[in-house]
Amino acid sequence: MDTGFTHLIDPQRRRGRGAALNPTGRFERHSSEPADDGWDIAEELPPFRTEVATDASRTVLTRNQSPDVPFDRSVNPYRGCEHGCVYCYARPTHAQLGLSPGLDFETRLVAKPDAPRLLEAALRKPGYRVAPIAIGTNTDPYQPVEKQWRVMRGVLEVLRDYRHPVMITTKGSLVTRDLDLLGEMAAQRLAQVQVSLTTLNGRLCRAMEPRAAAPGRRLEMIRALSRAGVPVGVNIAPVIPALTEVEIERLVEAAAGAGATRAGYITMRLPLEVNPLFRDWLDRHYPDRAKRVLGKVREMHGGRDYDPTFGKRMKGEGVHARLIAKRFAAACLRHGLSTGGRELRCDLFRPPPRAGDQLSLGL
Repeated sequence: MDTGFTHLIDPQRRRGRGAALNPTGRFERHSSEPADDGWDIAEELPPFRTEVATDASRTVLTRNQSPDVPFDRSVNPYRGCEHGCVYCYARPTHAQLGLSPGLDFETRLVAKPDAPRLLEAALRKPGYRVAPIAIGTNTDPYQPVEKQWRVMRGVLEVLRDYRHPVMITTKGSLVTRDLDLLGEMAAQRLAQVQVSLTTLNGRLCRAMEPRAAAPGRRLEMIRALSRAGVPVGVNIAPVIPALTEVEIERLVEAAAGAGATRAGYITMRLPLEVNPLFRDWLDRHYPDRAKRVLGKVREMHGGRDYDPTFGKRMKGEGVHARLIAKRFAAACLRHGLSTGGRELRCDLFRPPPRAGDQLSLGL
């Protein structure tokens, strides 16, 4: 497979994909580059197709201690994401699989079909302490391959049966398929959904998030979730300075009009391999703005392209970061959106009885 930051892959091969490069992962000892062998025979390589492998992990609950996020555990039904968002901060995790954070991240996915069974085993462990599980914090659980694999559906069924609270973040329209489960859980204050919304500009969305739901479709998702009684918020992420930040007020207004009751935002961040991928994307799609966008990103991260420090990595710092925060807060206040999360119930958790279990005396 083509690798190397300096080699742009044929547009026809990567049509409908976000990245134009397929750099070798940072843990690999060797990399390769295509070279002309002198025969002058054009090699017709096939387009990148989505391939799905299966994960053999023995656990599915991931723990974290980050003070930047409101959860300490998560489930990721898939590794890699077909949505192809060029800015995705999860891209570098594909290097841990020996794959590229570029096109491999969008085309060579890993599904976890055993996730429901593994989750059930984790919830039944003696001493398990309940807290909301976050899903969609790394890659999207409702990306297109979920239609076939239905891993997320199985995970939700387990959480419903165990009456376990869940927080979901997605930009995938497949979330509306599970309105029956989400509505049932929301009625018990066990579920909430946050829809990612980056732009209302359809052209920009197609270039930046090629296989994600269009902006209008995401607003329809918010309406459908709201009508089903599911508490739904909007996550304006990433806010890209000099590119999407002009839309902050319009995004908040549109989300509120569709039925969102809360909102959050994250500013642009460029960790590890995301940096050159996003730079290349800017140069190809918005060359007139590239210098200004990257300059503002560095301004918000202490003069660096990315600052991983807790408390700074999500929102940035400095004058421009404070301006974005004030605009966002004012827009939420104007349209009646909360900037905090909804508290979910943890006291309803009950592992359902299995065949052969000793019956409770009900005392």
